[in-house]
Amino acid sequence: MTDFHTHLLPRLDDGSKSPEMSLAMLNELKRQGVKRIIASPHFYANDESVDSFIERREKSFSSVKAEIRDLEILLGAEVKFYSGISRLQDLKKLCIEGTKLLLLEMPFSKWTEYDIKEITDIASSGGITVVLAHIERYLSFQEKGTFEMLYDYGVLFQCNSSFFTGHFKKSKAFKMLRDNRIHFIGSDCHNMKDRPPNINIALSALTKKFGDDFVADYINYGNKLILQNKIN
Repeated sequence: MTDFHTHLLPRLDDGSKSPEMSLAMLNELKRQGVKRIIASPHFYANDESVDSFIERREKSFSSVKAEIRDLEILLGAEVKFYSGISRLQDLKKLCIEGTKLLLLEMPFSKWTEYDIKEITDIASSGGITVVLAHIERYLSFQEKGTFEMLYDYGVLFQCNSSFFTGHFKKSKAFKMLRDNRIHFIGSDCHNMKDRPPNINIALSALTKKFGDDFVADYINYGNKLILQNKIN
């Protein structure tokens, strides 16, 4: 299983506050059966350059790297959308390590036609596959057909584990997953208390609803998507 969205690199954003906390989060995810983790700290273009962010990210990762066992860590970013992002020269550098996958956080409001064009411009560039972060947070704001149109452009969708809790949310999550509209699941973990590593919530809900074979197939599907987006 891959945890596709985490904030567990220490002292880098509003996630982990120390190497010790990071290792505790990593060990908890390993206990839950996670084999691959996407480290996706926040990137805000208004705050720093891409190169500065990458340098800070590498330094943060180096502080825990030697202690990590039996886990594959891929460095990435949760990139905050802004007007003009499609013209950011170094955007590819923010893709998940070794892939064309870019985790993009959109505004929690109705998107304008220009916002949507920015997404499709990135998706049409040929060098980047857009993955919209925690898709469940945007659903109620957008016009009908928006996500189908984005999917047709090759945009992929990530949801948080918490989408599979609560009756209404859970029903919507199951339907989207069955319809191939949830491609990756992430814990979006920030710490060990109020936003802990909890990919097991999704795994438990999916197993109860669909069975072990379905979950195994879904995990393999996610792995194939990552491989398909590898940079040769």
